[in-house]
Amino acid sequence: MVFRKPPDGGWGWVIVVVSFFTQFLCYGSPLAVGVLYLEWLDAFGEGKGKTAWVGSLANGIGLLASPVCSICVSSFGARPVAIFSGFMVAGGLMMSSFAPNIYFLYVSYGIVVGLGCGLLYTATVTITCQYFDKRRGLALGLISTGSSVGLFIYAALQRELIDLYGLDGCLLIVGALSLNILACGSLMRPLESSDSPPPENACVDKVPDQYFVYREKEKTVEENISILEKGYADEKCANNVPDCKQDSILNKNVLNSINVNEKDTYKKKVVEQTNFCKQLAKRKWQLYLNYCEETMVLFKNKVFSALFVAILLFDVGGFPPSLLMEDVARSANINEDDYHMPLISIIGIMTTVGKLTLGILADFKWVNTLYLYVTTLLMTGMALFAIPFAKSYLTLAMLSGILGFLTGNWSIFPYVTTKTVGIEKLTHAYGILMFFAGLGNSLGPPIVGWFYDWTQEYDTAFYFSGFCVLLGGFLLLLAALPCWNACTNQSSKLPPNTYSYKVASSA
Repeated sequence: MVFRKPPDGGWGWVIVVVSFFTQFLCYGSPLAVGVLYLEWLDAFGEGKGKTAWVGSLANGIGLLASPVCSICVSSFGARPVAIFSGFMVAGGLMMSSFAPNIYFLYVSYGIVVGLGCGLLYTATVTITCQYFDKRRGLALGLISTGSSVGLFIYAALQRELIDLYGLDGCLLIVGALSLNILACGSLMRPLESSDSPPPENACVDKVPDQYFVYREKEKTVEENISILEKGYADEKCANNVPDCKQDSILNKNVLNSINVNEKDTYKKKVVEQTNFCKQLAKRKWQLYLNYCEETMVLFKNKVFSALFVAILLFDVGGFPPSLLMEDVARSANINEDDYHMPLISIIGIMTTVGKLTLGILADFKWVNTLYLYVTTLLMTGMALFAIPFAKSYLTLAMLSGILGFLTGNWSIFPYVTTKTVGIEKLTHAYGILMFFAGLGNSLGPPIVGWFYDWTQEYDTAFYFSGFCVLLGGFLLLLAALPCWNACTNQSSKLPPNTYSYKVASSA
């Protein structure tokens, strides 16, 4: 498929709007799952580490399956994937309302909803990057705020729905709201060139013409045999019996010779079809080998390798607060009268501000987006270290706002990935990085929950979380230092197809 030059506007702004609402509708409930987490603790009576798996799977499984999601979007396009995923998210939420135990939620809410969110996220990011180039940072920042606004609204909405209709009714209503994703997905028109070559024919159309000629010839021979046996033989046998026997022998010889030729043609057809299947299988295998080779080339880039370690550690340590902050406040015995706004809502609204602010900053030429991302990681680690010292609602609310703002670095992560590997490798590289992000999302909350079950307090858990995020930030900073490029240029030239990160501020 040949794409036009990104228009940086036009229908692209429609893509931004529908992508915003798509992320709002699909990620609202999974990101605000902390409200549901408290209800599931009371309903099923399981441990905090075990119950935390539901929310961590919902936010992590889609990222774990990012390579598969990227292949789906590349193969079928953003619009079909978005429509199909809308059914998955809505169906998973509605199924969760009938959950008899925590294990059912692992599948319905964790896997089904999580996988649908992963497909939708990949579809929205990919199609937005195709429509924008110079304003890509702003566009990605705008669409990524959809999930943050969803977190802010769904945190209060789900709590209100639980009070009015119970946990089951809340999930049914939220699932029905998710069906609006279908309308958003239908507007994701692909950016194709007007003079692009027509799509390739199906495999059946690629079969050589002689196969179809043979099929016609085979039918004609059968008709000739029927006419020869019925018409000619009957006419001769009616006139003369001896001639009938002689002509029958001659007729059989003719038919045998025809059948021999047809058998040869049939064998030739089978051989050619077998060769066609072998060539098709060889082509698919070659595509697989090329994918593996491109993956190895990506990991030769030290910045990309450090980036996947950083995103893994960031999600292990940085994601648990959005899921467990409400339980942190309850464990600190904070008076409910001081509870002016849910902490998750504060995280959500500040994440929106952070995504917009960081997305706008990423569009300035004098801003190095990689160093900006590293700064957010280091500050997040220090904020996590401060959580054990927060013993009041005010301090927890301030830390929630800081963490929410810094979590807005998700808006510049695709931008950093594009600058590191190039737009032509974005889908491939982004799918790999999101796999490790999903692994961190899936492991982070259960680890923090297990720390609590073990120590009966959250202090050790958040010290561990802060250490993980700081470690990832320092490793990425070390890999991005300009001295490495200088050493590489002095030693030898880069091999073909190897990518290196260039400092944005020098552009």
